Amino acid sequence: MYKQWINGDFYDGQSGQTIAVTNPATEEVIDHAPRGNAADADQAVQAAWKAFHEWKFVPGLERAEMMHEFSRRLRAKKGYIARLLTMEGGKPLVENLDEVEWVAACFQYYAEVGRDYKGKVIAPVFHHQINFTVKEPYGVVVCIVPWNYPLLLMSWKVAAALTAGNTVVIKPSEFTPLSTLALAEMFESFPRGVVNIVSGFGSEVGEPLVEHPRVNKIAFTGGVTTGRKIAVLAAQNLKKVSLELSGNDPLIVCDDVDLDVAARGAAWACYLNMGQVCTSVERIYVFKSVAEKFIDKFIAFAKSLRLGDPMGPSVDLGPMINEAQRRKVEEKLALALKQGATLLTGGKRPADLTKGFYFEPTVITTVNHDMEIMKTETFGPIAPIMPVNDIEEAVRLADDSEFGLGATIYTNNMEYAMYAMENIHAGTFWINDPLTDNDAGPFGGMRMSGMNRELGTDGLDNFRDVKHVHLDYKIEAKPYWYPYK
Repeated sequence: MYKQWINGDFYDGQSGQTIAVTNPATEEVIDHAPRGNAADADQAVQAAWKAFHEWKFVPGLERAEMMHEFSRRLRAKKGYIARLLTMEGGKPLVENLDEVEWVAACFQYYAEVGRDYKGKVIAPVFHHQINFTVKEPYGVVVCIVPWNYPLLLMSWKVAAALTAGNTVVIKPSEFTPLSTLALAEMFESFPRGVVNIVSGFGSEVGEPLVEHPRVNKIAFTGGVTTGRKIAVLAAQNLKKVSLELSGNDPLIVCDDVDLDVAARGAAWACYLNMGQVCTSVERIYVFKSVAEKFIDKFIAFAKSLRLGDPMGPSVDLGPMINEAQRRKVEEKLALALKQGATLLTGGKRPADLTKGFYFEPTVITTVNHDMEIMKTETFGPIAPIMPVNDIEEAVRLADDSEFGLGATIYTNNMEYAMYAMENIHAGTFWINDPLTDNDAGPFGGMRMSGMNRELGTDGLDNFRDVKHVHLDYKIEAKPYWYPYK
């Protein structure tokens, strides 16, 4: 059984209870994780708080070397961690090998960015004065991470928080805790208490972490409902909060592109990790003049995707995370069909895969914006395709959402691309290349999709407070002091 990591030591958890972790491809229990509680949360936060008072003064060069050492250790165990990710999460092994590499690269990026700047000099208002800003860490940061990309989304928070001089407590999802707990030996490159990992359910260990008086900031990725709850709890003590929440991302296909490329790119953006990606494409708008051809090509490509054991070498799609998530997708599809949508392919559990939480890549048409599937996050492998008359209609419909995480357009027309970019609310806007991330570029959502940003220097500043320093190197009485003239 994997153990929690608190103050540089392994712990079983004070409750003595465990959580069974299930392989979504086989439905078998693969291992157990500690079922943490408020006592574990307190122990981890106290360790982080104690470590913070020294960690915040560690020079950037030393801190950078620890970050690089973590990346080296992670790459040395890349295969092991990727297989563990696959067993507990269901993504194909090839995708998890990439995820591990992205985590290592993220730590390396922040290792170097952290050496670059800590503030700036600003113009003074009087002679013999110097004004500058210093960016300081908040203190203890709680990082609550979802199950779909447990290590990548952890790294976006933890690497930036550590670089900024904070200490952290990581709380992974109860569905995928093993790969995060397995990182403990790699975090040994940091001083005791700087990084802590506790596992368990949100109500039992997550809430105590959020409410702990010595926690200064919470960074969360997950659903709107939980995000709202965290925001309310944090607001009671005016704690800083970063929330990356749900999405309902649109993709526009114009009539001036290679439809084979657009269909493949759109299918990848829809079905990656079985659609269990916060920036999954969940609404496709295609110009009517090419809609029939695009739909035919999209369906043909969707049918070619290979479902099966995610450990296999020739598999494109693994299972969904669990039965509850698959059932939600089935119910949402059934409602869309009842509301008038037409099923073109997929829509059921594959007959040849009797074990595992598999679901066929699905395509539906005759959809409209009165349907639930066009309004809320699906988080599953369903692609609704809607023909539109022109770029104005496509952009209007794409922006007709309470969410604003990401958006994509396929076009060779720069006017179309910039018009869509300027009029669609989205934290990330992709032109001809959906879902590509960049460690140096900020990531986050608008509207109901969240607040604040991760990655890039924006992500680093998200974990730092700003102090203005006013220095006058000549002590003298000022002419504007009392008595007034």
